[in-house]
Parts: sequence; structure tokens; C-alpha cells
Amino acid sequence: MAAPTAAERYAAARRRQSDEGTEPGPVPRPPRPRARRLPARACRALEAGRGVLVAAPTGAGKTIVGEFAVHLALASGRKAFYTTPIKALSNQKYADLVAVHGAAQVGLLTGDVTVNGEAPVVVMTTEVLRNMLYAGSSTLRGLGFVVMDEVHYLADRFRGAVWEEVIIHLAQDVQVASLSATVSNAEEFGAWLDTVRGDTEVVVEEHRPVPLYQHVLVGRRMHDLFVEGDGADAGEAVVNPEPGRQGAAGRPHRPARRLATRARRLPRPARPASVVLGRPPLGGRAGSTGPACSRPSRSCSAAPAATPRCGSASTPASR
Repeated sequence: MAAPTAAERYAAARRRQSDEGTEPGPVPRPPRPRARRLPARACRALEAGRGVLVAAPTGAGKTIVGEFAVHLALASGRKAFYTTPIKALSNQKYADLVAVHGAAQVGLLTGDVTVNGEAPVVVMTTEVLRNMLYAGSSTLRGLGFVVMDEVHYLADRFRGAVWEEVIIHLAQDVQVASLSATVSNAEEFGAWLDTVRGDTEVVVEEHRPVPLYQHVLVGRRMHDLFVEGDGADAGEAVVNPEPGRQGAAGRPHRPARRLATRARRLPRPARPASVVLGRPPLGGRAGSTGPACSRPSRSCSAAPAATPRCGSASTPASR
């Protein structure tokens, strides 16, 4: 029997080591980054046959969990649906999955686009899956995993019922991977999923791998919205007071002089047609002493002779 190659020996060593073990050799393995622990825990739950709810900030690895659900479906010969709330996100996920699994394995279903709808992996808007459930579509046969991206849309006033109906009406043997970055009551939501769908693992991560900085623009200066406090608030983030002081001490953004100049440049309103044609309006000229006529006529005895009106011989309308 031939001796194993170096690559085979390395692969065997990697299989033997546990997630928290050490690398082969005398050099100890560095601690795993927090961003890798979250998807590993959720992926193990999916592999064990449980559903998962992943509530983590952007960049923490939620996409890895969804892609792992797709991998498990293909490895077990079942289907996977990847649902998103908007068409733009569906198109993006479709392109990402095609790059990994090939165009023959991935389909796309939105309100106006249908591409390979019977593929093992189909990306779709959530409303499409809801309609499939109510219609009893044959495409649901063999469905094993559903990834619900941006599942916090369940709280939306107008569209939230769609996510709720999908979660309730999916077959019990379908594993649901719910992903969101903005679920505030993850434990409560996870308890509801556990009641409706069965065993559900709740994975919450509060650490943000990608920092989020907030700024405020006052005049022409950019300020940090939060700064490190001092005194009793030392070591904590507090609202930066500098933008408020600068705004109170600065001059108005649009001085009255500039507003007046702009008002003079505005176009004047159009003149009435009666003035343009050289005839007075039906009610008579402003400042005239005679009474206005109630209807046009060839002559008007009530009006002074010096004030022609109502279609008299001296107006252009009577010529």
C-alpha cells in the first residue's frame, strides 16, 4: 500500500481536529474570531435538523448560514428556496448562487421574471412562496430548506402577514433559516418559531464586525455624532455637544437679504387676457365710477361715455 501524500496527511489531520482544537504541530492555534463562531453554531444546528434564527449585525456571517442551508439541500438531494423581500436583493442572491453552483442548479422567481423555476435552488420574493403554498404548487415537492432573508419584515404593517403565513403553512419537515440584522426581540421571536415550527436554535450576536460611524453636518463642518465621555461618563459614548453649540452660535443658513434678492428674481405672474387684448374685464376697470354691467350688450346707458365697456364701438372686440 502506497504511503499517503503530504496533502492527504494534512487533510486527515484537519478532519481529526475539533472546532476549538489546535493546528497540527507545536504552534498553538489562535482563538477563532467572533465573526466565525456565529455561523458555525447556526450551521451545526441546521446540520442537526433544527431550524435557526440568526440575529446579527451586518458582516457577522448571516449569509454563510443561508448558503450552508443551500449546500445541505443539494447534498441530500432536496430543494432549497431562498426568499427575499425585494426583487433587487433576489437578483443579487441569484447571481451569487449561480457563481457558486452554476446556472443549471439555480432558478429565479419574481413578480416579472421566471428563470429555471424547477431548479433545485430557487431564489424568489416571499410573496411568490406564499402564493405557491396557497395554490399547492408542484414545485414544493422535495422542498427541504427555506432561507428567509430579512425576516424582520414580519413586523411590517402591510406585508408582514406574508412572512407569517409562509412560516405557519410550510410543511413540518422543512427546515427554516431565518436571517435578520434588525430583530430587537430575537428571544421572543425565536420562542414563537419554536412553537410554530418545532425545535429552533436562536443565535444572537451583538458584536458588529464592520464598525458603524455616524456623523452630522452643521454648516460646512462634519462632526462625530457620538464622542467618548469624560468625568462621570468616562469610557462611554455620549452625544457630541459641539454641533448644537455651533448651530446656536452660527448665522442663519439663508439670510433675509438673500431671500429678498431671490424673490426679486422670480418671474412675474402672467397678465390677464383682458389687459393683453386692450379691453377691460367684464366687471369694468378698476377705479371706474360707473356700475358694472351684468351681461355684455351693444350699448350700456348706465356707464359714462368716457369709460367704454361691455363691447362698445371703441373696443377691439366690437370691430
